[in-house]
Amino acid sequence: MYFFIVIGFIVKRQFKEKIDEKSFILLNLYFLQPILIFWGLTKAPIDFEFILAPILYFIIIFICLGFLLLIHKRIFSDSKEQSIYLASSLVGNTGNLGIPLGIALFGMASVPYTSILNIANVFFIYLFSVYFFAKDQFSFKQALRSIFKIPAIWFALIALAFNYYQFPIGVHFNRILEMGSYTAIVMQLVIFGIYLSQVKVKTTAWKLSFHITFVKHILLPLVGLGVIFLSDLNPYVAAILLMELMVPLAVNNVNIAALYNCR
Repeated sequence: MYFFIVIGFIVKRQFKEKIDEKSFILLNLYFLQPILIFWGLTKAPIDFEFILAPILYFIIIFICLGFLLLIHKRIFSDSKEQSIYLASSLVGNTGNLGIPLGIALFGMASVPYTSILNIANVFFIYLFSVYFFAKDQFSFKQALRSIFKIPAIWFALIALAFNYYQFPIGVHFNRILEMGSYTAIVMQLVIFGIYLSQVKVKTTAWKLSFHITFVKHILLPLVGLGVIFLSDLNPYVAAILLMELMVPLAVNNVNIAALYNCR
């Protein structure tokens, strides 16, 4: 999968201003991502583990978010760095990396769980990360309006309804969904490579990067382990949940940061 990141990196370095990354972002966010979300949420019927896994995911995320809200102003004085810290620390690449990694580690049986956890992550990104990125430009009310203009939210609700009421999806239509989903994943990785090509090591905010990395790869998994041990979650699903908590930064954060002119 990193092959596509390298493609994005090389293409931007080679063609520079000829590559308009925002066009890719808009195509992905408003058309391909909703297809990926719908496909993921209709892969398997809803059962107890299917419901419990995202609930525990939200519990873990909000415990950590509450802690970060208490300390973020003590760590960073710049409001934009505070926004980036809050928006980026708790979300991982549960779709583009988490789903294929789950297949590699746990087999195809992991797909329903990685898919629903990806949806939980998407809800958090679009409801909270968008607000943290946009709050310096808009009021809370305006930020909420911008959130609900994103099709991914509505497609997730429709997909849940399809799954709950067990509406049939034809073989040919499912093939279209699958093609769109893999296209979304590839495009996301290319977009990520494009933005990596523009990173300047000398101007990187290393303090910010260190604190985000600490939360993402140390604090979040430790809190996750504690919550999982206190739950009745199946060990197989628990391992998948822990893996999803540990995957690197979500590419959707790059998309949203670009759309709201964050850095």
